[in-house]
Order: sequence, then C-alpha cells, then structure tokens
Amino acid sequence: MAGIGLALTAILVALTLQREPPPAFAPTPPSPREVGDRRVGPVTYTIDARAGDEWAFFDFSLGSTVERAGPTDWDIAVRRFRIIANGGRGFAGDGGLVDLGVIAFDSVFEAPANGWTLTVGQRVDSTNAAIQKWYAYGFTSHLLTPKPNVWAVRTADGRYAKLEILGYYCPGATPGCLTIRYVYQGSGSRVFRGPGT
Repeated sequence: MAGIGLALTAILVALTLQREPPPAFAPTPPSPREVGDRRVGPVTYTIDARAGDEWAFFDFSLGSTVERAGPTDWDIAVRRFRIIANGGRGFAGDGGLVDLGVIAFDSVFEAPANGWTLTVGQRVDSTNAAIQKWYAYGFTSHLLTPKPNVWAVRTADGRYAKLEILGYYCPGATPGCLTIRYVYQGSGSRVFRGPGT
C-alpha cells in the first residue's frame, strides 16, 4: 500500500514539473484616445495589474488604462486577480457587471437590460460577485486559468461593453497581466452587433 502511495506522489510531482507554461501577454502601453459614440472592437488589451497594492484602472471610452484616474474616469479596475466595476456604494460611477456564462464571445449581440451586479466593499478590498470567480485554480500547477465565460459591462457613464478574459500571466509566467478581449458600444446602445454583421 505504501508503494502505491509513493508511486502516486511521484506521478503528481512529475506532472507538476512538466506543466505547460501559461499563455503570456506583455502589458499594453497606455494610449488613451477618445472613441466617441462608435462601436469599437473586438480589441485585445493587457492590463498591467502586477502591483498587489494598487488598482489598475481601465476606461473603455479611451480604450486604455488610465493613470491617476478621477472618480468617474474609469470603468473597471484590476488588482492582481481582482476585478471590479465602477458602480456601487462608495463609487462615483454607474457601472456594473453581468456574468453571461459559458457562451461564445461572438454570439453575444446585446447587453442585458437588468441583472447588473454592483461592486461592494471599500476601495482597497472591493469585490464584484459577478466576476469574482473568473478563473479556475490548478491545484497541481498553482496557475489561474480563465473560465470560458463572457461578461457584460455597464460603464461608469452608463454605456456598454462585453468582455472575455484570455490570460493572466506576463512573460516569464509572472502573474498580473490580465488580458481581455472586448467590444465597446460608445453610442449608449445595448446592442453590440447583429447576426452576420
């Protein structure tokens, strides 16, 4: 019996040592540009959220992270593996998130009219339940793997986006490079696009 336990342990250790490196993305340099009321995307963007004690702020209307963001100058914020929206008690924005579940990104044509989850907590320890469990944790690899979900985003100023998470690692398997793919509807419409367009 002891031999079987030892063999299983050896197999688990071998599997851990032979793990595939996670997909890695370099942070996208900030380059804020107002997109106006256009529909933009799909766009792939990597948010540098490696600092464990600071939020990295992203604004869909600028298509970029924003340094020293004011109270309504951001839509989502990321700190390592935490993601929040700019909406809820203590937040100046009207933002929220909806987990649309496991669905093809291209099959989401419209943001929902209701069901938005607001961010709760103080600024440092804030959470948003809709996106709090965006990853699966590998107990043998100790890596975070994005779930194949799509989320709808209501921005700080009441516009809409859809996003999926593509990765969490920077080059060298360093955690904190959250890579998203998104479509943003700058007109304020909940419609992203129709079938076949």
